Amino acid sequence: MSTEIVQTEQTESPVQPINRLAIVAAAMAALSLVGLFLAGMAVIAVFVVGAGHVALNQIQLRGERGRGFAIAALAVGYGIGVLSLLSALIFTFTLAGQ
Repeated sequence: MSTEIVQTEQTESPVQPINRLAIVAAAMAALSLVGLFLAGMAVIAVFVVGAGHVALNQIQLRGERGRGFAIAALAVGYGIGVLSLLSALIFTFTLAGQ
C-alpha cells in the first residue's frame, strides 16, 4: 500500500497595484479644479495632462490598475485647458473692441 501526499496549491490571482502616477494625476486635477476658482492655479492642468498620458502608458505596459483615475485627470486637464483658451480669446477680443 502506498501513501501519496497530494499537495493542492491555491492559486490566488495577484491583485495588480494601482499606478501611483494615475493617483497623483487625479489629485493634481482636483487641485487644479479648486485652484481654478480660488487661487488661479489652473496652470497645473498642463502637468495634469502630461501625468495622465504617462500614467496611461505605464498602465498599459505594466498591466496595472488606475486607468479610470488617469482618464478622469485627462478630462479635467483638457477641460481646464479649453476653458483657459476660451477665456483668453474672449479677453483678447474684448480688449481689441475698445
